[in-house]
Amino acid sequence: MIKNILITGASSGIGKEISKVLSNHNLFLTGRRNLNQNNYFACDLSEYNSCKELIQKADEYFNSKIDILINCAGSYIYKPIEKMTENEINYLINLNFKSVYILSSFIIPYMKKNNWGRIINIGSISGMVGEGQAALYSATKAALSGLTKALALEAAQNNITANQINPGWVETPLVNILNDNEKQEIIDVTPQKRFITPNEIAKLCEYLITDNAKGLTGQNINLCAGLSIGC
Repeated sequence: MIKNILITGASSGIGKEISKVLSNHNLFLTGRRNLNQNNYFACDLSEYNSCKELIQKADEYFNSKIDILINCAGSYIYKPIEKMTENEINYLINLNFKSVYILSSFIIPYMKKNNWGRIINIGSISGMVGEGQAALYSATKAALSGLTKALALEAAQNNITANQINPGWVETPLVNILNDNEKQEIIDVTPQKRFITPNEIAKLCEYLITDNAKGLTGQNINLCAGLSIGC
C-alpha cells in the first residue's frame, strides 16, 4: 500500500538513497540544499521555526495525512571536547536530537488519528559504543536512542512503531575526504572489512515501514559491518 512519507536529510547521502528506494510511495523531502521539485522544502532543521514550517508544508502536500517519518538529517563534528564552541554544541544538539523530538511531536498526532504510523531514526554506531574526538556527536545519537524507545512505548497501542538504525562507516561523499591510509584504518578495525552502503540502510527502512515489521518497535539496529561487537 502506498504511504505518505516525510524524509529529512534527503538531498544527499543516506537520505537521498532512502528517497530513491521508497520512490514508489508519496514522498515529501527536506534538506539543506535547494532542489527544484514540488515535493521538496529546503530548510535548516536546527531552527525550531524551520521544523514547524516543514510540518506545515508536508501537511499541505499530503492533505493532512502523514503516515511515516524518517529522520535522516544530521551533522558530524570531529573535534576534542575542550575545543567545541558554544555555537557548535547548540547546532549539533538542535539538529541531531531536538529536531527529531520536535518533528515527532508534530507528526505523532497524525499517526494516532489514523491508528497507524512508522518512525525511523537514523542514529550512529558512535551513539552505541562512543567515539573519541566526537563526544557530542556520540551523545546526541545516544540520546536519540532513548527517545526512540520512549516514542515506541508512548505510541505502541496506536499501531505506531519507532525504531533506530545505527550505521557504522557508510560509503558516502563524506568518506571521500579521507585519504587512503585513513580508509584502510577503518577497514582494518571493521570485522567485515568493508564500508556499509547507503542502499543497505535504505532497504532496511523499506522493510521497517511494512506490516511485516509491525512487531519490531523500540529497537536499535546496528547496521555496522560488525563494529559494535569488536574487531
